[in-house]
Amino acid sequence: MIKSMTGFGKAVCDLQNRSVHIEIKSLNSRQLDLGVRLPAMLRDKEPEIRTELARWLQRGKVELNIFVESASNIKNQVLNRDVIAAYYNDMVDLTAELGASQNDIMSMVMRLPDVIQNEKSETDENEWFQILNALKKVIAMLDDFRLREGKVIEEDFIKRILSIKRLLNNIEGPEKVRITTVKDRIKTQLKQMEGGESVDMNRFEQELIYYLEKMDITEEKTRLKIHCDYFIETLQGRESSGKKLNFISQEIGREINTIGSKANNADIQKIVVQMKEELERVKEQVANIL
Repeated sequence: MIKSMTGFGKAVCDLQNRSVHIEIKSLNSRQLDLGVRLPAMLRDKEPEIRTELARWLQRGKVELNIFVESASNIKNQVLNRDVIAAYYNDMVDLTAELGASQNDIMSMVMRLPDVIQNEKSETDENEWFQILNALKKVIAMLDDFRLREGKVIEEDFIKRILSIKRLLNNIEGPEKVRITTVKDRIKTQLKQMEGGESVDMNRFEQELIYYLEKMDITEEKTRLKIHCDYFIETLQGRESSGKKLNFISQEIGREINTIGSKANNADIQKIVVQMKEELERVKEQVANIL
C-alpha cells in the first residue's frame, strides 16, 4: 500500500450564528510543512490544530484554511482594526517596492481575510468540539484522497518495474553474442601479435578470463532483479514507505548504470536506455509518495 502526498478535503461546520468552512490540501515535501490560516476566533486553538494535523499527516506541504461566514445581521460585526492596519502597511510597502499604484489599496485590504469579525470572537467548548470533529473529517477526506491516488501510482510502479525485469531478461541474447565477439577479437589480436601463427591457448585463456571478468554483469543482473522484487514487495506492504522506495530506486539505478558501463555491446546499451527511461518515470512519482 502506498499513499500519495497530494490530496484535498473540505467541509462546513454549521454553528448557531455562523458557518465555519474548512479546506485542506497537500503537496509533496520531504518533511511535514504546515501552513495554517485561521480566523480570529480560532487563533488560541492553533497549537491544538497543528497537533491534530501532525498526528495524522506524516509528510507533505499541507495548507489548512479555515474561515467563518456569519449568518447574523451585519450589525453584529466589527472592523478588525489591527488586522486592517497590518494589511494596509504591508500593501503600502509592497506597492512602493514594486512601483505599483497605491490608489486602490484600501479596497483591496477590505477584501482580505479577517478584516471584519463577529463581536463574539471566541468559541465556547461546544463550538470547538464541533469544529474539531469537522477538522478530523476533513483530514480523513485528505487521507482517503491520498490513498486513492496512491493506488493509481502503485499500478504504474508495478507496470514499470515489471518492464525493467522483462528488459533485463532480454539482455541474455545479446550477452551471448557479446562473449562470442570478445573471443573472436582476442583470437584475432593474438594471431596478429604472433605473426599469423596458431594461437597460444594458455595465453588466449588468460586474456579471455581477464576480459570476461571485467565485462561480467552476472552479479549486477542478480542484484537488479532482487532490488526490483524488493521494490514491489515494499509497495504491497501495510505501510506507505516513500523514503524506502526512493532508496531502492537509487539502488536499481546503480545496477542499471553498471550494466551499461560494462556492456560493450550496442544491443545491450539500447536495453539499458529503455530500463533507464522506465526507472526515471518511477523516480518522478516516488518523490510524491508518503
